Amino acid sequence: MNPIRTVRRLTCILAGLAAASALAAAAPAAAASNATAAATGKAAVALPPGNTVAQWNKIAEDTVVGSGAFQAEGLIYMAYVSAAVYDAVAVTEGGFAPYGPAITAPAGASADAAAVEAAYRTLVTYFPAQAGNLTALYASALGLIPGGTAKQDGQAVGLAAATGIIGLRAGDGRMTPIGVTSPFPALPPGPGVWRLTPPFAPAQTPWVATVRPFILHRLDRFLPAPPPSLHSHEWAEAFNQIKAYGAADSTVRTAAQTTTAKFWSANVIRQYNQAGRDIAAARGLSLPGTARLAAMVNLVGADALMSTWHAKYHYLFWRPVTAIDPAAVTADGYGPVPGYHDGNPATTGQAGWRPLLTTPNHPEYPGAHGAITSAMAEVFATVLGTGQIGLDIHGFDPAGPPGNLNAVRHFTTPSDLRREIINARLWAGLHYRFSSVAGVTLGRQVAKYDLYHAFQPIG
Repeated sequence: MNPIRTVRRLTCILAGLAAASALAAAAPAAAASNATAAATGKAAVALPPGNTVAQWNKIAEDTVVGSGAFQAEGLIYMAYVSAAVYDAVAVTEGGFAPYGPAITAPAGASADAAAVEAAYRTLVTYFPAQAGNLTALYASALGLIPGGTAKQDGQAVGLAAATGIIGLRAGDGRMTPIGVTSPFPALPPGPGVWRLTPPFAPAQTPWVATVRPFILHRLDRFLPAPPPSLHSHEWAEAFNQIKAYGAADSTVRTAAQTTTAKFWSANVIRQYNQAGRDIAAARGLSLPGTARLAAMVNLVGADALMSTWHAKYHYLFWRPVTAIDPAAVTADGYGPVPGYHDGNPATTGQAGWRPLLTTPNHPEYPGAHGAITSAMAEVFATVLGTGQIGLDIHGFDPAGPPGNLNAVRHFTTPSDLRREIINARLWAGLHYRFSSVAGVTLGRQVAKYDLYHAFQPIG
């Protein structure tokens, strides 16, 4: 055996094993699954379509969304997996600068085996309750890769990549269990201050506002300017616009606008990871190219939504339902019942006003959908190398079952995508126009920064 290759292989294996105690519990299950399948001749579990990276991106998506993680929270978990897979493939195939701690790969190591191992090890660490399903998929995926040194070396690289990312993100501020709320600095009660909204669920994952970012150095780097004064013309205009167009029983919102608002109620983790896989398939992206795109979607997306959460819990601005109908508030510990009027003579409240879609249980400003959609528009334009993205996005079809992504809308440019999300959240009754505009600006700024500082081609 080539001594240089042997040293590289041992280096890689030792690097992977250095912190593997957190991962080791899943290995016996995997071995048992392989042995059982071989002994019984049972058919392997079907894998999603696409190359190995695309398959495990979909598996990660199903695992994260299936856990019940909220969308900002869920993108943090997606980023963990995507970073590990990206590093595993980057060091085996080359072409792009790795993201996490330095690891090495022996020449000829299988990038497919590395991707499978990195994704599996990361997922079972964060989602041990789903280990049974993940282990079956892992056995099927490994069964498609020819045995030998290349496969073993690839698995060692994948283990090292997973271990590196798990160690890097230890103590990053993520809180468990999934969906847990947490204390946050409140503002004195008064007009403009956020209150719980119907159906009065606890504040959604305030801790996301303080998680260590993935590429940004700090989450307040692109903090938006404050929302407009409640005494301003801008506020009155935004109030009256959403009161008219965002109401559940609006008489001015068209049927097409209602359909658009509902389209954007889809889960953004599913929407944008599917868009990434669609691009990879349509463009025939290589394994490294697919891994890079998945990492861009999820690390940039996580940074964008964490920055948004930081701003939301910094400004704690009230939602339209609270501003328009002060009686909509309840005894939530954040102020009196009923709530406050804004004191602006150019606005008039409306008892019983409710939005088209249920208001999410986190503060208003800036708009999260604007931020994530704008960030993804920047990612896709960067990967495609053009402002003419010609992109199909899947979203919710009101005629289909809950949670579906059966509807498809086409967007020619990033501006088209950004413009629609601003309108959609207004028509849904969830965000004043200025809030979504601020979110769009924030998302683009975060994406530009992240894409400049990570995922760069080598040479």
